[in-house]
Amino acid sequence: MPNRGNAQPIGVFDSGVGGLTVFREIARALPHESLVYLGDCARVPYGTKSPATIIRYSLEAAQHLVERGVKMMVVACNTATAAALPALQQRLAIPVIGVVEPGARAAVAATSGKVGVIATEGTVKSKAYSNAIRALDPSVEVIESAAPLFVALAEEGWANTHVAREVAGIYLEPLIDAGIDTLVLGCTHYPILRATIEKVVGDKVRIVDSAETTAATVKALIGDSGASGIPVHHFLVTDAEERFRRIAGEFLAAEIERLELIAF
Repeated sequence: MPNRGNAQPIGVFDSGVGGLTVFREIARALPHESLVYLGDCARVPYGTKSPATIIRYSLEAAQHLVERGVKMMVVACNTATAAALPALQQRLAIPVIGVVEPGARAAVAATSGKVGVIATEGTVKSKAYSNAIRALDPSVEVIESAAPLFVALAEEGWANTHVAREVAGIYLEPLIDAGIDTLVLGCTHYPILRATIEKVVGDKVRIVDSAETTAATVKALIGDSGASGIPVHHFLVTDAEERFRRIAGEFLAAEIERLELIAF
């Protein structure tokens, strides 16, 4: 369990800007907690990498966050959660939370029986969501589909363009035709495109964003940590700091003051 009553920050790790969706929900759920966000923008996307490479990248990022004194780490990347969560939990002496299991729980609670999952190629190949959802309810039908271009659209800040709408239509049409009633955004980049995705799937399909349920899991673990006052939010990136500053500022509706370029 995290140390209670201390000012150590919570670490949040993602391959790029996508984990800001999780960061935002944690900040809302725990407004007095300080957060350190690490975006590995130099090596995004993770979804096309091998599991061994993703594990190596994730361990390097985790070690950097541990050296920053975090009391808990949130793997705000579905691909890294699917490939590296067991290794991270085994290696680190602090709690490590992924985003797949909270998202699966939310999907089972929302669905009438048929769930669509859009994710990166790596997450789809791992069948992480299918396995997690069926472990909770074997009767649920799960259809997983890769949507890799959504990551690039989010990273470039093109979430609300006609290009994004056309790409969303191509990716989502087969799932809509299959009759899904619930759609899991199985990559933390995808909620950045949520408005575009909602326009394509319509109001009859429920959208599940694991960011909210992940934040609730973090809050349950932290409990009353004793944190008070004004939190410090610190952002670390391995590349493209100005692009990150722009996209993060727009998404969080706040000026990004503490931004640092790092190398492992």
